[in-house]
Amino acid sequence: MEETVKRHRKASTTTKRTARSVRSDDGLAEPLQQIDRTFVLRRGRKLSYFAGCDYFRLSSHPHVLRALGEGLEQFGLNVAASRKTTGNHALYGQLEQKLAEFFGSEAAVLVSNGYMTNLAAAQALAGEFTHALIDERSHGCLFDAAKLLECPVISFRHRDPASAAQAVRRAGHRAKLVLITDGLFSHSGEVAPLDQYLRILPARSGVLVDDAHGAGTLGRTGGGTAELLGVSDRRLIRTVTLSKAFGVYGGAVIGTLALRQKIIARSRLFVGNTPLSLPLAAAALASLEILRRDTHLRRRLVFNASYVKAALREAGLPINDGPGPIIAFVPRNGREAARWSRKLLAADIYPPYINYLGGPGGGYFRFAISSEHTPEQLDALVQVLAAGPTPNC
Repeated sequence: MEETVKRHRKASTTTKRTARSVRSDDGLAEPLQQIDRTFVLRRGRKLSYFAGCDYFRLSSHPHVLRALGEGLEQFGLNVAASRKTTGNHALYGQLEQKLAEFFGSEAAVLVSNGYMTNLAAAQALAGEFTHALIDERSHGCLFDAAKLLECPVISFRHRDPASAAQAVRRAGHRAKLVLITDGLFSHSGEVAPLDQYLRILPARSGVLVDDAHGAGTLGRTGGGTAELLGVSDRRLIRTVTLSKAFGVYGGAVIGTLALRQKIIARSRLFVGNTPLSLPLAAAALASLEILRRDTHLRRRLVFNASYVKAALREAGLPINDGPGPIIAFVPRNGREAARWSRKLLAADIYPPYINYLGGPGGGYFRFAISSEHTPEQLDALVQVLAAGPTPNC
């Protein structure tokens, strides 16, 4: 362990020298180096890491890394062409088939990253709806996608079926609607009430669900928000990323064979895009297999998140009842945020204070629990948060 820390500390020193040339006001977060699955090096100091979205730490799983290396050796790095020309490969078809099986759907379509999944779906569906209804706190990629649907866009209050129903009425009784929302909201760990939305919407309407954070983490088999809520995917268009619970990279649209055919035929993004590198596709196949077989991972994730939330509620903190492995705290002002940060650092915990589009205004602390955090790390986090940002810390 010490040798690992020393080796990474040396690398971190080089990184910091490079970082000094980057302006401090450029808007980027400070450089971090992730080590030992649940720690980071920050300025040469090893800290527990409760941030990011690698909920099972599969990005450092030995089987995933082995598949990545073998894929690089066998396939090379890049096909360097669109799948519509000469860049298709059997590995992409295999991954799409496994994704469809994992999520219990007819088909899947791979794209290069999760942000682009919604854009590709929207390009394929442009002109098919009279109105798009969107949760006001949806991820930015969904707002970008809504613009590509070529129809008026009506926003409704966050996770509010009554407000969504008002938007349905505003669109008119002849409207053909698509409702757009995240599945699991990354800023709070709460889920969209998909079951209620489907009851509100007219029969020929659909729901575009970005389930980047729910995929792999929610539901009995990791099928995501729809599986958690027991919602049929008949009227759903689901988009997922492979860079969060699956720990790799890339994205996919999950839906019907007809939707797949539309994306391949109509989406300029899909047609003109160089696909996911083949080593990453090989790694994603390994990651899917791990999550399919190793049910202990999901049980540990649920247990760890439930343990921390229950302890914080017992301490009197206002923790929401969202099922996701995410805990958010919004400081009252900058001074309180600074006190939180100092107290977390004193306990050897990296302070995950972020200011992200779609999150609480002014910044907030977003703690992400993983299946791999130790009981000691979880207890240390609970102890700090339960004590609060005391003025003398």
